[in-house]
Formats: sequence, C-alpha cells, structure tokens
Amino acid sequence: MPSASLQGEQTVAMPFLRDFYQANRGGGLFSEAVSQQLGAVFAYAGARLRLAPTVLTVANLLLGLAASVAVIASAEAVADGSVPAWLIGLVALVGWQVAYALDCADGQLARVTGQTSPAGARVDVLCDVAAQIALVTALSAVAVAQLPETPIWLVAAFAGTWMVNLVTSVMQSGPNAASMVTSTSLPVRLVKLIRDYGAVIFVAGLVLIFAPALTVWLIAAFTVVNGGFLLASVAFSARSALR
Repeated sequence: MPSASLQGEQTVAMPFLRDFYQANRGGGLFSEAVSQQLGAVFAYAGARLRLAPTVLTVANLLLGLAASVAVIASAEAVADGSVPAWLIGLVALVGWQVAYALDCADGQLARVTGQTSPAGARVDVLCDVAAQIALVTALSAVAVAQLPETPIWLVAAFAGTWMVNLVTSVMQSGPNAASMVTSTSLPVRLVKLIRDYGAVIFVAGLVLIFAPALTVWLIAAFTVVNGGFLLASVAFSARSALR
C-alpha cells in the first residue's frame, strides 16, 4: 500500500515511484529509458517534499544555465589547452542531463499530484527556451573557440534551426497533434534518436569531453537535421491543409 501523508485533516496516499514514470510524455527512446526514469525519481522526491512542480522547472533552468555558462566561460581556455576538455565536458554532460531530467520531472509531478495549470505550462516552456538558448550559445562558443574560421552563417543557422524541436513539441501537445511517422517500431525509434533531446545533449556532452575540435561539425550536423525536419514538417502540414 502507498504510504500516507497528512495534508490538513485529510490523509492522502503517496503515489508510488512507478506512478510518476507512467505519467511521462515520452520524448524518444533515450529520453524514455534514461531522462524520464531519472525524472520520475526527482518527481517522487518532489512529492515527498511537497514541492510545487514549478520549483523543479526553475531548478532545471538554473542548472542548465550553470552548465552552459561554465562551457562558455572556459571555451577559450579549453581551446588553448590551459583547461582540460574532459573536465568541462563532464560538467556539461552531467549538468545538461540532470537539468533535462528535472524538466521531465516537473510535468510528471504536476500530472500525478493534480497541480497542472496554464501558468505552470507557460513557465515550463519559457524556461525550456531560456535553457536551450544557453545550450546553443555554449556549443557555438566552443565551435568558434576551436575553429575561429567557423562561418558566422553556420552559427546563425544552427541557432535558428535548433528551436525547431521545441516549437514542434509545443505544437504537438494540442488536441490536433499529428505525426509524420506514426510507426513505433524499434528501427524507426532508433532513427528518431537524432531528434531525441536527451540523446542529442548526451552526444553533445561526449563531443565536448573527447573531441571538442569536432564541435563545428556537430553544429553543422544538427543544422542539417533540424533544417531538414523543418522543411519536411512544412510540406507535411501544407499537404494536410490542402486536402
């Protein structure tokens, strides 16, 4: 039986850990296997501490910003070898992953404990935007520090197309959501890892740890993938609208 906690004069059953994971909104193969699982732990702890979901949202923002600022501040030092790349890369990898798990946790906590609200949803999206702007800035700073000849148009295109995932995720949350590829087979889900945020920031962290000089190629790849997905989404939506 779930443990009981006292709220005023009512005894409320404490949900199980699995209840929080079952309330997750997916996000891809990696996110479901790692980020949402860790998020369930954070959500469970938040429920035990009687935290509002927005507390986890803000924690996600602060941790994500801190990790990105550390990468930005040390980009030049890593490039000239005065600071070990593995150290800063590890900070980024752990910081970004835990921040994303907190982002998963706030929704789980809100849904399981009945604390969902339009205001909370807006704060969640705004914090996601701020955290991802910082992450894009961090990767761009490393790319330019490692290769000063990095084209400015590439950095701009990378920053612009990066938000495609966030925008389409918000659009997919409504009652009229539609997917271009509805198959849930393992091969399809493996291909979709290129758009799984948890997997993407994991790869980004590994590049910063082991091969920061390849960051420019990483942002180029993300630009192609996200730009291609944007064009495909426009075509898919336009075809649906013209039917």
